Amino acid sequence: MIRLLQRGGRFVVSFGIRSVSGAMSELSGNSNAPKDETNVGIGKRKRKHRGLDAGDRYVPPPVKRKPGISFGEEHFRETESYLENGLRKVRPYYFDFETYCKGRWVGKTLLEVFSAEFRAEPLEYYRQAAQAGRLRLNEEIVRDLNVVLKNNDFLRNTVHRHEPPVTAQPLRILAESDEMVVVDKPSSLPVHPCGRFRHNTVIFILGKEHNLKELHTIHRLDRMTSGVLMFAKTLDVSKKIDEQVRERQLEKEYVCRVCGEFPEEEVTCEEPILVVSYKIGVCRVHSKGKPCKTVFQRLSYNGKSSVVKCFPYTGRTHQIRVHLQYLGHPIVNDPIYNTESWGPSRGKGGSIDKNDEELLRSLVEEHRSKNSLDVLDVTEEDLQLSIKRKSDDKGCSETQPVARENLQKSGDSTNVESPAALKTLEASRENDQSDGENVTNNVQENKQGLRDLLCGECKLIRPDPSPKDLVMYLHALRYKGSDFDYSTEMPDWAQEDWQLDLK
Repeated sequence: MIRLLQRGGRFVVSFGIRSVSGAMSELSGNSNAPKDETNVGIGKRKRKHRGLDAGDRYVPPPVKRKPGISFGEEHFRETESYLENGLRKVRPYYFDFETYCKGRWVGKTLLEVFSAEFRAEPLEYYRQAAQAGRLRLNEEIVRDLNVVLKNNDFLRNTVHRHEPPVTAQPLRILAESDEMVVVDKPSSLPVHPCGRFRHNTVIFILGKEHNLKELHTIHRLDRMTSGVLMFAKTLDVSKKIDEQVRERQLEKEYVCRVCGEFPEEEVTCEEPILVVSYKIGVCRVHSKGKPCKTVFQRLSYNGKSSVVKCFPYTGRTHQIRVHLQYLGHPIVNDPIYNTESWGPSRGKGGSIDKNDEELLRSLVEEHRSKNSLDVLDVTEEDLQLSIKRKSDDKGCSETQPVARENLQKSGDSTNVESPAALKTLEASRENDQSDGENVTNNVQENKQGLRDLLCGECKLIRPDPSPKDLVMYLHALRYKGSDFDYSTEMPDWAQEDWQLDLK
């Protein structure tokens, strides 16, 4: 299970199991999971705790986490995937977003927190979600959003989750041994659960469809990047390869198709790269960035675009893509670094006529107008909160914007269900025998119908992206270490006579 924890003023993602016995399945969203006897509605029982005044609310101490990533059958059973029109899709499912109370929330009411930080839904939605039994505070259903939050409060919000589709190209296993698993990752498929993606990820597909679990991520590829991706089966193997990475013993070779005629001679770019936004995933060349180095060699030129081999000697975020943009030869269909948002020169030579906030707004607006925000896996609300945090916390780590993924689903703002539908939901609540059954009954009623009374996404009709729009022309061709060498074939778009360029 994944959680966002507060440690020493920082926010850290933790993976593990929240409790040993009687706890709901972590990250499963399975409201039918066995519940501990303490999981009953507020006011259903009396507790005696020393040092508490009459009427004061008891907050249990935080529970230690078990390190490591572990997804089991209960997680894989949350939903199912299917192929349609060249896309891999996931049926909507119920899911629990969870978080401990942030320091800035202490002393504020739940209503104030939702109003200030979780604005993807109107306040009325959260009131109705509370009445439907979907909000829990320290595993107790909370109906009153005026409850004042305390340090160590643990919040859980059950939502109806929709995942964006990815390309239907299969995840191909290149090699498997007692120590490692190596796959050829398709473009558009994230490596691990993040943002709106969970079941449409490499980790979940390997676990659910190939029975490969408890894997250790050795390196990551951008969601839109395809190619060689390695996993270790043991911690010792993972540490051994990590050491090779630190000692610069790991050789990496990528191939891409870029705009224009790339120089015939070898080109080395050592411009420093700065992360503009971790949440949205945008970087730029900047003097305050981290040092990095990429070597480029042209393979072919077809009169419009060039196929280029890339040798990154460091592993900065979006390093190849940012360096190619700086050189004036961005990847042909890069949805971030080859867009009009960067100005007339599209970022060549580091020339950008916007500050960071203006750039982020422009990028999101450009994709919103093209109805392609799923390509970025962001919403306008993501941008608003990310910029707000940057303004409030100058110089702080940008892990905070990720916190908005807790307690609310990602998706465009929508109106809540009609009054008639809400009356139906209210009627179903009145038939419940206990507070703890509200969400469970609702899940059972809606699981097969794939429609939820409070879910705004269920009311939207989104056009499917074209499969070609989910493929970016950047591919991890080869990874070589001291005792291994894995590679894939050249992708179709990297062939010398390929002419189907985008206009």
